[in-house]
Amino acid sequence: MERELDSTQNQQKEGRSHHVIKVWELDKDRLTSMEQKIKNKPRLLNKSAGSRSCCIFRVPQSLVEINDKAYQPQIVSIGPYHHGKEHLKMIEEHKWRFLGAALDRTKERGLGLDDYLKAVAKMEERARECYSETIGLSNHDFVEMMVLDGFFIIELFRIIGRLVPIELDDPIFNMSWVFPFLMRDLLRLENQLPLFILQCLFDLSKLPREENGPSLAKLTLGFFNYEVQRPDEVIEMYHDLEGKHLLDLFRSSFFPLSQECPITKANPSLQVIQCARKLRQAGIKFKMRETNSFLDIKFRNGVLEIPSLTIDDFTSSFLLNFVAFEQCYKHCSKHITTYATFMGCLINNPSDVGFLGDHKIIENHFGTDEEVAHFFNNVGKDVAFDIERCYLSKLFEDVNEYYSNNCHVQWAGFKHTYFDTPWSFISALAAIILLLLTCVQAFFAIYAYVRPP
Repeated sequence: MERELDSTQNQQKEGRSHHVIKVWELDKDRLTSMEQKIKNKPRLLNKSAGSRSCCIFRVPQSLVEINDKAYQPQIVSIGPYHHGKEHLKMIEEHKWRFLGAALDRTKERGLGLDDYLKAVAKMEERARECYSETIGLSNHDFVEMMVLDGFFIIELFRIIGRLVPIELDDPIFNMSWVFPFLMRDLLRLENQLPLFILQCLFDLSKLPREENGPSLAKLTLGFFNYEVQRPDEVIEMYHDLEGKHLLDLFRSSFFPLSQECPITKANPSLQVIQCARKLRQAGIKFKMRETNSFLDIKFRNGVLEIPSLTIDDFTSSFLLNFVAFEQCYKHCSKHITTYATFMGCLINNPSDVGFLGDHKIIENHFGTDEEVAHFFNNVGKDVAFDIERCYLSKLFEDVNEYYSNNCHVQWAGFKHTYFDTPWSFISALAAIILLLLTCVQAFFAIYAYVRPP
């Protein structure tokens, strides 16, 4: 009995040994570190990144993984995100040459480098707020970068706009590979300056003979017109266009001025449309629409009217950056995202590209039909798209209504079966004639029986 009692007591002691309560020892260094992290403001994505003033963002990693080369500058750095990178230093040296040329020209107005630096310094805080990341540059370095990059862009625009003469041996314009890369780099989301900085430097550096000259918006669109060719009267229509930066201004120049694309009431049952092949089988016709904007798409009386789009390296680059900007900046329309989604719906495979090309809706300078199909399938991938409130919501609704109509589908199938090729048409015509002759023969046979001669 004593042994059992001792055994029980030992087990209880052993049981107690398995439930030891540990006292938390406070690590003062860790506590201090945590408190400091609480006080620190986010740097990689500022708290103010969702505000209207913040408009220049790092491209989301989900988009970078799909089209990584579309967002990284290849030849020139503009702004702080890619400032000082080794592979961009070649053009960095030429920025100082362009700045010197601008200063030499504006000496007659009594303006020196310090005047431009002081003007931009007054807007430094406002300019920093345009970037979604905290910029680590000092006040002087940041202002210097704004002035240097700003004058490089403005001088490019003035040279192309023939406001200032071009040096005959200037390698930027004489080496055929440099200029196209420059234009693409100036339209990358991570490679932007606030437009009010450019406007300030442009207005301040105007010479008396330029007072009645073209606006900064007109010079900008004229510059990019070397790649996206539009008539002069179209460029003139947007001479007073505004934007957050060059990318936004160029994006806005494709919005139709005659009308704001209507947005219908929310429709929870609204769906995207089928691919071009299926729409064609349902009797929907495709037609190239003559208009100044590739966004101006119409659907009426079973005909889908789509403006022509030349797809090449430049077009693909700015479309991707347009979409990235619309995904990051809440306070703008989503026209390009809607267009990209629309084209992604139409193009399901290379045959759809070929069909749209035959109707002159797509002019392919990009590569094979398969590469174009791959691009449009990717451009709208992993992006937020609100079909109920997009500018093509009514068009989606009308096309789907037409597509789901059985009468249209049956009639389209009949035409496809019997009238798609000359031989099928001849066969159908011969069958109809034979049927008519048989009916006539049967009629006269019955007539002769009822009323014999």
